[in-house]
Amino acid sequence: MFQEPVVAAMVILGLIAVGEAISIATKARVPMLFISLMGYLVLVWTGVLPKSLIEDSGFVAVGTVLGTAPIIVHMGTLIPMRSIKIQWKAVVIALLGILLASVFILTLITLLFDYEVAVAGIGPLTGGIIALLVTSEGLKELGLVSLVTIPVLIMALQSLVGIPLATNLLRKYALKIRSGMDAGTYVSECNENEKGEKIEEKDKFFLPEKYRSNLILLFLLFIGGALAVILGKYTIIPYSIWSLIIGVTGRVIGFYPDRVMERANAFTVGMAGILFLIIVMMNDITFSMFLNYLPQVLAILLLGVAGIVLGGFLGSKLFKWDPLKGIPVALTATFGFPGDYIVCEEVSRSVGRNKEEEQKIFDEILTPMLVGGFTTVTFGSVVIASILIKTL
Repeated sequence: MFQEPVVAAMVILGLIAVGEAISIATKARVPMLFISLMGYLVLVWTGVLPKSLIEDSGFVAVGTVLGTAPIIVHMGTLIPMRSIKIQWKAVVIALLGILLASVFILTLITLLFDYEVAVAGIGPLTGGIIALLVTSEGLKELGLVSLVTIPVLIMALQSLVGIPLATNLLRKYALKIRSGMDAGTYVSECNENEKGEKIEEKDKFFLPEKYRSNLILLFLLFIGGALAVILGKYTIIPYSIWSLIIGVTGRVIGFYPDRVMERANAFTVGMAGILFLIIVMMNDITFSMFLNYLPQVLAILLLGVAGIVLGGFLGSKLFKWDPLKGIPVALTATFGFPGDYIVCEEVSRSVGRNKEEEQKIFDEILTPMLVGGFTTVTFGSVVIASILIKTL
């Protein structure tokens, strides 16, 4: 029965859906990936599911095609350059956080364990699922299959640390905003420009509206993905970095619209394909390997989060930001979107005493949190993971 592709895909998608439902119910406090991966491992270890299940589903091919270069090109089109220019301090603070985390992990984890363990942990901790994929692919190509346990576990666990910490700090910052409102001293820092006007990016996309069909957009996306793969093969720069460069440049010059993969209605399938690629990597992980790597994973989480917090604190002091605002911006590296949006929503709702206060608090904290999130998840972590994996 499990050998039927549709049945096999349904079972794995069921695990992912359960994880997603739990994540939604707990407001992202329990990550979807944690439930999906742990559920799969337990079912495989106990013999309920065969190891061949994911291969039988045929979905790995979808992940290989859609979930690698094309989806990273798409991530490049998510980066709104005007927001980065306006919120450049949030960008620098977020980057300082992941840089210090990388330094802590590379030095101390290398001393405690070894360099391979340190590199395996950096990418996922300083960003999102694409950094995990880049790291895991590199480890498998080098024959370091057992080390794949580290980035997968870190990706599954990091938001359990990052989200509560960011929420508590932002809540204290929101209480300061509320006190400022009561005292009449509150001045908003969330304006889009110096005049307080909202700036919207013009549509530079070169195709007329009537030609912007899903298939044409998907074709354009694959042009960028294919070019990135070719450049990665014939240059020393990995395809993941080329994909980001092509995506960002393509949006700036108007070759791509923003969120190109979503506009082509292919993003959900691409993300599902990536999840299948990650879950299939767990097939070679035994229960003993899982236990053996727990000390390394916990040490990387501890040192990495400490580095992110320190980077956020130093960046806040450098730019005269309140650390209660700057540190959560740096911590977005551990959960990204939609966690950053959910955290802002929860904080504003819990602190605001009426709809007006809720909206002011929400507007104040949302933009820097989103900018911090996509800086680390879409750019910083992918670059760091791509470069470091080449040093092994």
